Formats: sequence, structure tokens, C-alpha cells
Amino acid sequence: MAVAVKSGGAVKQFGAIRQNRHEYAKEWKKRTGGKVLGYFCTYVPEELIEAAGVLPVRIMGSHEPEDVTEPHIYKMYCPFCRDCLAQGLKGRYDYLDGVMIAHSCTHIRQAYASWTIHLPTSFQYYFSMPAKVQTPLAKPFLTSEMKAFKAALEKWTGQKISDDKIDKAIGVYNTNRRLMREIYDLRKSATPPISGMESMEMVVAGQMMDKKEHNKLLEQALTELKKKTGGNEPSSRLIIIGSEDDDTEFLDMVESLGASVVVDDHCTGSRYFWNEVVPKDNRLEALAERYLTRPACPQKDWEERTRWPHIEKLCDDWKVQGALLIQQKFCDPHEFDIPYLNKKLQEKNIPSLFLEFDVLVPVGQFRTRVEAFLEMIQQASLEF
Repeated sequence: MAVAVKSGGAVKQFGAIRQNRHEYAKEWKKRTGGKVLGYFCTYVPEELIEAAGVLPVRIMGSHEPEDVTEPHIYKMYCPFCRDCLAQGLKGRYDYLDGVMIAHSCTHIRQAYASWTIHLPTSFQYYFSMPAKVQTPLAKPFLTSEMKAFKAALEKWTGQKISDDKIDKAIGVYNTNRRLMREIYDLRKSATPPISGMESMEMVVAGQMMDKKEHNKLLEQALTELKKKTGGNEPSSRLIIIGSEDDDTEFLDMVESLGASVVVDDHCTGSRYFWNEVVPKDNRLEALAERYLTRPACPQKDWEERTRWPHIEKLCDDWKVQGALLIQQKFCDPHEFDIPYLNKKLQEKNIPSLFLEFDVLVPVGQFRTRVEAFLEMIQQASLEF
């Protein structure tokens, strides 16, 4: 049985940063004297935070059992939002100078609301990202929200955010997106030089560290990966579609069975970095256009169903043989989305497996189901 290849060198550093993200942020703060802003949801316009000289850090969970959120948030809300809030209540994010959210699902909004009440900071901001990104009114509305957010950051930091600073920030983030696209393109190979788990760790690390430093590591990793030769051809080429997923234990288990997660569509994966900001004289409008046209989260994509053509192209370009449809327990947007995606995948003759995630992933149970799924894919390829 072939096992997904794992890399060394610079690639390994992303996993270490992910595991030690709080230490990294504290060290960055001490080294630079800058502020750290924690954020919920990847619709937050990080370029403006970068332009303000502030480090944006995505608030995430730890996949540990917890008993501290019960008085603060409904138990029938998704495990991801409860896990995020638990990290704050346990003091893991005590170094944050501010906290913010972009308008997102009800569950993560509740986690943010509780955070602001029980863990007050000097800066709290609710960024009104449109829920219907396809409407013509979305761009002028979001442009005005970018202007208000820029003003709030200037007031908080006491620093003017010039067009030149915004241009530099856009350049840093666009470079980051191009580098990540290059990493993902390497996984189109018949023998991908990097595993799906390692790729995901790169994305997650990028949501927690200085993008300029992340870019340098990505450049080193690309140089190393392009020199790699040989490797095993995976038994099955998979795509992961669905809710937030930063569970390395799960991905490691899947790829230990000989499969390779060659591409993904979720917010700790390709949705985060996929499209660039197209420069315009009106920088805030350019930023608005980027966030409105990025691969949509189901919370932003209802009757239009703009997600499927993008996902279909991912399946075609990365020669996907099977799809893992993942959903955080009680996640309403993805729960509505998955039946539609499952139907479209069936029409393309791409088998899919639905898995529902909790704070702790039942790896043993999932392993049995994934093994059976991979056997079905392999049998179908033999018959074909």
C-alpha cells in the first residue's frame, strides 16, 4: 500500500508554527512592538490589518475536550465555534490586543459576542460582510465598510493608513496567494511531492503568522519541493469539501491508507487564498471586489450556487477520484450545501463520503468508513 509522501526541511516548519502559534504571536509582539488582532472568519480583510502594522491571527480551536463554554453558548451550536470560545476562556489568547469578526454564521457570531463580553480588549470590531455577495449592491456596500474599518484601525493604532501602505499590504498578500497556488499546483502531479496534511498546515500557519515571514518559508518550501523526485502514486486522489477543517490527525489517517488529498475547498484550505486583489485606483473597492469574488462559503452562496462550477474545475484539474464531504456537527450552511454538492458529484461519477466532525474526531470509526470508501473507489477504477 502506497502512503502519501511527507516532506522535510522548510515544509516541516509550518506544522511547528501551527502547533506553537501562541508562542509565535507573543514572540512577534515582543520583537516588533506591534499589536495582535484576533479574528473570526476568513472574510476579514487582512490587508488593511497588515497596512496598519498589526498582526492578524485567526482564532481557532485545539480539538481538546472542554467544559467551560456551557454557560456562554448553546451546546447545539457547532463544535468549532465552541472550541474557539473555549480557547479564549482558558486564557490561550491572552496576548490579543483586539478581536473582530466578519459577518458569518449565527454560531461563530455567538462565539464572538460572548468573547467580547467576557474577554474585553481595547479594540472590538464587527465587520459587516454581505451575506449575499452576488447582488449588485454588495460592492458599494462593502467598499463603504472597508472605509469604516480603515478609519477604526487608524483610530485604534494612532497611525494613518496611506494608499502606499495598502498597496504594499496587497502586494504581500497577493504574493502569498500566488505562492500557495504554486504549492497546490504541484499536487496535480501523478506523484504529489507534498501531502494534503502538509499543504493544510501551510495554509493554517499562514493564518497565524506574519505574511512576509510566511512568504519566505513558502519560497524555501517551493525550492525544496521542486527538487523532489520519485515518490509513490496514491491509490486514490481525493478532494475535501465542507466546513472548517484543521484536524491534522484526520488527514494523517486518510493519507496513511494510501490515498492523497490532492485539493480541497474549505476555509482552512484553498478558499482562504484562491483569488488575488486586482489593483485599482480605489484600493478599498479593489479589496471589496476580491472578498466578494473569492470562492464562496455556503453562508454567502444560496440560490445562485456559484460554488459548484469552481469545485467542478478543482475536481477536473486535480484529477479527483473521490470526495470527502465534511461538516462540523450542527453546521447549518454546510448542511444545506452538502446534498446539492453530493448530487452534482454523482452526476460526474465522483463517489463521495459524508463525515460529521465534532471537537474530537472519532478516528477509529472514520478509519473504518474511509477504508471501505477507498476500496470502493479502487474497485470502480478496476472495473472501468
